[in-house]
Amino acid sequence: MKINFLKDISMKIMPESHIQNFKQKFRKKIYLTFWTLNLILFLSILILPVPCFAVDITTVNVKLQNNEIHVSASVKPDPKLIRDTKEGLSKEFVFYIDLFRVWTIWPDEFVSGKKIVNILKSDPIKREYVAVSIDGNVQLEKRFKDSESMFNWAMNITDMKLTNIRGLEAGSYFVRVTLESYIRKLPPVIGYLLFFVPEKEFSIHKDSQTFSLHPQGEIK
Repeated sequence: MKINFLKDISMKIMPESHIQNFKQKFRKKIYLTFWTLNLILFLSILILPVPCFAVDITTVNVKLQNNEIHVSASVKPDPKLIRDTKEGLSKEFVFYIDLFRVWTIWPDEFVSGKKIVNILKSDPIKREYVAVSIDGNVQLEKRFKDSESMFNWAMNITDMKLTNIRGLEAGSYFVRVTLESYIRKLPPVIGYLLFFVPEKEFSIHKDSQTFSLHPQGEIK
């Protein structure tokens, strides 16, 4: 009896027709909010300027020394990358140095490779520029007076030991150097508002000239 009494009171306060109207209006508001957010997201992606960097791997050189393949590579950084770092935007550059064997019919065969991660950080107020290089289990930290010298250090691979040629079969090979850039940390306000912005900025690669390995361990 008590339940029926409360039900009767609720029906008198808000008739069934009003309840249905309220539910319909509530659903419409949810749908409208959902599509509005999607529209804002879509327009933001269209309006948001897409990063366009004129970054180029200028050289990839390979030489044999003490039965080891040594690789040197140089990257020409984009002024915008340097400017972003000056403004306090941390960057992470990932180098992949991979050795491939050339096949005529089959796809080129991956033989071995190394990964080097260079993290660049700066404090515009204190004018501090710090670079951290990670090569496997080896981590090196260096400090610089300006961002230009930091980039020059981080964008060059000098005489890096890639692999020993002992055990490699005779054939034609080449080295591919790939560089990927990531935004390591967005400024707080931008990070909250543009959470959908991809952290990966670009990916480029360059191959060395093809060289031949012979059983006696020489490169031609």
